[in-house]
Amino acid sequence: MLIAERRQRLLAAVHDRGYASFRELAVVLGISESTVRRDLRSMVADGLLTPTRGGVGPATPRHRDPVTPAEPSAMRTEDTQGDPVRAEREAIAAHAAGLVQPGSAVLLGPGRTTTALARRLAGISHLTVVTNSIPVTRELIGSPQIDVVLTGGALRRSIGAVVGPITEQVLQGLRGAQVFLSGEGVTGERGLTTPNVFAAATDQALMAAGRQVVVLADHTKLGHDTMCQTVPSDRIDVLVTDDAANPDVVRGLRAEGIDVQIA
Repeated sequence: MLIAERRQRLLAAVHDRGYASFRELAVVLGISESTVRRDLRSMVADGLLTPTRGGVGPATPRHRDPVTPAEPSAMRTEDTQGDPVRAEREAIAAHAAGLVQPGSAVLLGPGRTTTALARRLAGISHLTVVTNSIPVTRELIGSPQIDVVLTGGALRRSIGAVVGPITEQVLQGLRGAQVFLSGEGVTGERGLTTPNVFAAATDQALMAAGRQVVVLADHTKLGHDTMCQTVPSDRIDVLVTDDAANPDVVRGLRAEGIDVQIA
């Protein structure tokens, strides 16, 4: 992996979480912790990240005002400054929104790309959205034509979502036309993966609740594998990625029977 690509992935991973430890980033990228520390020191010196105890955070603090339906600008819960793949995320979200039919019920997992999708869904009428993501919920708070079901569970602030046995139990009784999920890596061998053990089981419960499984992953995630499998390759119906995706990786995913769509 080239240094520029590695640092781009580091920056995206930190902004996805709001905070990340050295060890967590090493697992996400599949590199040594010493390499992570060396890259982060340089990125902190360049003003791209802020050092914290045991890890790093975004360079720009996230300030969030109380959210009310009358203040749609306050619903922008995720800082987009310094996001190296923001344009790709938005393109993926726009494409994914075109897969959703008015009047249907869909499930959205946590993540920056699914949050971007939620913003696109705000204009669709008579929709039901089930989610365990706080940012997704906030994006839809000002859309009265959308019924939002926020599952209960234990709050994991690092991913902005509720997870755990309570969440999984709620999801067992639900079924939606589609489930949209993202993660830290997608490979033909293992499918969608995440380094977050707390989120993995809940993502699997979300997967089981959707008739069609749609994975949203920008090009930096393709061909990358992390610790916990959330969606096996044979359970991914559609993968939406961007036009910078590695053609060889795309061919490999399609060989597994996945409908890879380029935004």
